[in-house]
Amino acid sequence: MAQGLFASLLIGTIINTLGTQLNIHLLTQPVAIVGGTEYTIGGLASAMSGPAMAAAIGYALQAPALVLFSLITVGFAANALGGAGGPLAVYLIAIVAAELGKAVSGETKVDILVTPIVTIFSGILLSHWFAPAIGQAAMQTGTFIMWATTLQPFLMGILVSAFMGIALTLPISSAAICAALGLTGLAGGAALAGCCAQMVGFAVMSWKENGLGGLVSQGLGTSMLQMGNIVKNPRIWIAPIVTSMITGPLATCLFGLQMNGPAVSSGMGTCGMVGPIGVYSGWAQEMADGIRSVISLSDWTGLLLISIVLPAVICPVIHRLVVKAGWVREGDLTLAGAKAAPATVAAGTEAGSKE
Repeated sequence: MAQGLFASLLIGTIINTLGTQLNIHLLTQPVAIVGGTEYTIGGLASAMSGPAMAAAIGYALQAPALVLFSLITVGFAANALGGAGGPLAVYLIAIVAAELGKAVSGETKVDILVTPIVTIFSGILLSHWFAPAIGQAAMQTGTFIMWATTLQPFLMGILVSAFMGIALTLPISSAAICAALGLTGLAGGAALAGCCAQMVGFAVMSWKENGLGGLVSQGLGTSMLQMGNIVKNPRIWIAPIVTSMITGPLATCLFGLQMNGPAVSSGMGTCGMVGPIGVYSGWAQEMADGIRSVISLSDWTGLLLISIVLPAVICPVIHRLVVKAGWVREGDLTLAGAKAAPATVAAGTEAGSKE
């Protein structure tokens, strides 16, 4: 699901931001008009997020070709009917439709008719019956989290940052969670802080063991590469988690860092620098809407400190204390083959690894 989001909504947002900020006419002019709505290249990519998510889910479930292609329609329906909580509706409904399609795939001599009919018909019916309720529930949950973060920025800054950072490192999708809940604003800023704390924290504190390859693959790829080591010794997770609990409330209380770009960016951290780019795209949109007149030095300072500098400084310091306590030993953070064959960023992106 995260890969589908990345290949549609995220890329579309990045293309639009580049076009607007660099004044690239090709990227800002409409290339299509559908139902009276004008779409740029990035706009078309973002509009396909539902089909892209559903197809990615089908691919992860190893769905046969006819099921996989039929899920494109299911994803469009679930996302459209799910409203603001569309990603969660797509996630749940695409899984059910895919399994129903797989159940009949190859079972009849007219498979080319039966499989698409079952997959599409069941997916659209489920979308009609349940997508609005699923979307509303997700939206209300996200709204509550954002309201609570605004009301109690210190406490919720700690909780949201720690939880989303943990989710990013676990084999689940923090990006998908943020997208499903529509997590933006201060809560999105706290989520970004937690994700960056994990990625940058693990990358810097394991520099001695993993070198440049580990720094890049974890810092710009995903901290989930450390999951095997965490299973062997969970105490290596102490420093990044504590770091996220420090940077989260700093983001909400001190810097007022808000994610007003795409909600999915809140859960991406420094993966391809999508998280910081999401914050910047929010600033750019606010300037275009007349909400702000300038991106101030304090804005840039807060983003840089929360995303990179503080995790790079705080996490290694806490890690040293953990090592001194005898809870972590040299080699506990070593990634398999990190020095012999540096991992590529593409192979380790947060979006790809979550699948």
